[in-house]
Amino acid sequence: MGAYILRRLLLIIPTLFGIMLINFALTQFVPGGPVEQVLARIDGGGDAIQAISGAGDAGVSDQGGDSGYVGAQGLDPSFLAELEVQFGFARFVCAPDFTGEPSARAPECVKEMIPAWERFFIMLWNYIQFDFGESHFRSIGVLDLVWEKLPVSLTLGLWSTLIAYMISIPLGIRKAVRDGSRFDTWTSGVIIAAYAIPGFLFAILLLVLFAGGSYFRWFPLRGLTSDNFDQLSMMGKVLDYLWHITLPVIASTIASFATLTLLTKNSFLDEIKKQYVMTARAKGLSESRVLYGHVFRNAMLIVIAGFPALFLSVFFGASLIIETIFSLDGLGQLGFRAAVERDYPVIFGTLFFFGLIGLVVGILSDLMYVWVDPRIDFERRG
Repeated sequence: MGAYILRRLLLIIPTLFGIMLINFALTQFVPGGPVEQVLARIDGGGDAIQAISGAGDAGVSDQGGDSGYVGAQGLDPSFLAELEVQFGFARFVCAPDFTGEPSARAPECVKEMIPAWERFFIMLWNYIQFDFGESHFRSIGVLDLVWEKLPVSLTLGLWSTLIAYMISIPLGIRKAVRDGSRFDTWTSGVIIAAYAIPGFLFAILLLVLFAGGSYFRWFPLRGLTSDNFDQLSMMGKVLDYLWHITLPVIASTIASFATLTLLTKNSFLDEIKKQYVMTARAKGLSESRVLYGHVFRNAMLIVIAGFPALFLSVFFGASLIIETIFSLDGLGQLGFRAAVERDYPVIFGTLFFFGLIGLVVGILSDLMYVWVDPRIDFERRG
């Protein structure tokens, strides 16, 4: 097993490289880079959409030189050069006898654009040294931003996944045991209806019903804590936190709960019909011993296999919509704002971070396979 884990860990390196390479290449074709964002703000509160459309009319790139930026008219060319160097698109090359600080205002220095391939490998080299850079527009390190927003998204992901498993597995087992009964029929109707409702629509429905929209005001409208959170007692802080997280967790759990319940039921039905279950019953074993001593271990393999996808879908996929609706400042909101603002250090830093988490969770899933069923030997299979 040790050799298998080592191979999987080593496979993380080329996988992450491929993820970063593909996404870096895609960003080269997206108009409206960080320089355009700055120019749009200097233009008087405009947005980069105007700058992008103008750049398309002019037929120029967002990294096209001193006069290649929409909105650059009337600005000092040296200012634009300094921006390009600051954002890592260019560098100053100075004469050998120059002793001052490289600058666009120094006549001995000229601006040289850095090729995309070179910028990519510079970024990777910095990542190897755990240097993820700083946000272009927030003057804070990328890692500090991630750690600042991580608790919100982690809270949603962990609570939603935990609740989904705690409800879905017992419910799925009961549905399998009572397959075809009235209980199985009406619970299936509820589950299918829950699965059919989009997460964002269900979140809005919860706000309207229970957060002061039109009916009840039982839960807060936004945030994870109240304004007086620091003044509360320890028990008060716990209750306040649970009070705020209830609606977001319910909204993010609903779809995964439905999928996991049906997956558990079908998996148990598949195992219950096998010959070894009939043999166990013929030996006089109790129904609970048959279910949880024999069927459970085999039936849970496929459920455990879906754990990484379930956790990552809640942690990364649903977080943006849920965080936006409930005004939670987490990783989903951070990634969305970074994409809109073309904050490349944040985009690639969070992408690297998310990709690494996804790959590590995949390895943990394999380890859980072995823990549930020791008969599985990935090393011999490899």
